[in-house]
Amino acid sequence: MALPGAPRRTLLERLDRFRRNYLSGYLFISPWLIGFIVFTLGPFIMSLYLSFTDYTIVTRPVWVGLDNYVKLFTDDPYFTKTLFNTLYYVIFHVPGVQIISLILALMLAQDLKGISIYRTLFYLPTVTTGVATAILWQWIFNTQFGVINIALSKIGITGPGWLTTRTWAMPSLIIMSMWGVGSPMIIYLAGIKNVPESLYEAAEIDGAGRWRQFFSITLPLITSSIFYNATIGIIGSFQVFTQAYVITKGGPADATLFYVLYLYRTAFENLRMGYASALAWILFLIIMFFTFIQLSMAKHWVYYESARDDGGVV
Repeated sequence: MALPGAPRRTLLERLDRFRRNYLSGYLFISPWLIGFIVFTLGPFIMSLYLSFTDYTIVTRPVWVGLDNYVKLFTDDPYFTKTLFNTLYYVIFHVPGVQIISLILALMLAQDLKGISIYRTLFYLPTVTTGVATAILWQWIFNTQFGVINIALSKIGITGPGWLTTRTWAMPSLIIMSMWGVGSPMIIYLAGIKNVPESLYEAAEIDGAGRWRQFFSITLPLITSSIFYNATIGIIGSFQVFTQAYVITKGGPADATLFYVLYLYRTAFENLRMGYASALAWILFLIIMFFTFIQLSMAKHWVYYESARDDGGVV
């Protein structure tokens, strides 16, 4: 027979267990939770609402429904222009960074004396600030005093206006972006060092050369690293901003006017916050689309050690 005070004691025990197991944990992470809600989740939800309004900061938001989105696709030439410029950058930047960083990782994977120094030197540019790097490359690409044009003049070639002509402005920013290959290089280096040495030994016994070993062993076993770097690279490339903002201001003739730079101008120079929010949500959907495609295709080519027999990603 149950005692009269048993249900009350059970409830108190549960509350005490909750306090001990959960409450203390939530208290410890409460600074992060508050920061996430106030500075990330709150603005995220607010921007969705503002994208359906006409809001200029100095006035109250006025609900306009889908007008901002309709104007984006039907009556805004800058939308298509900036989207094209950004896609142009993504198409050349992402593969270029992956190839260069993979080559560097293969070189730095060798067990040579002092190799850690070289690894540090190649990674150092990644930790420099974007503005400092942009100013450095602005001088490198300077038409009159830039290192590149001076070097070209020594062999009788007149260097182009790297940052002052529509033809070369975008390629210049893409070349500059290759400076930051340190992060993907480290990921590739970790993946390469994780490949079992016994596989290379067995392949060498079977007569496989270096190229055969690379394409049959190294490359398949680092596909997870390739997938990660490609995904992060595409997400970051669609948000390119600093180089164009600091160096070219979107010029010449809007040749380097990227999507995020246009979004920034719309929001903070023209104070059209509602329209800028719509731009931001379109960019979010574009990035989500490409990310979803990559995740969907990953099971067909990405190898994991814990993969199932059918080759799927687990």
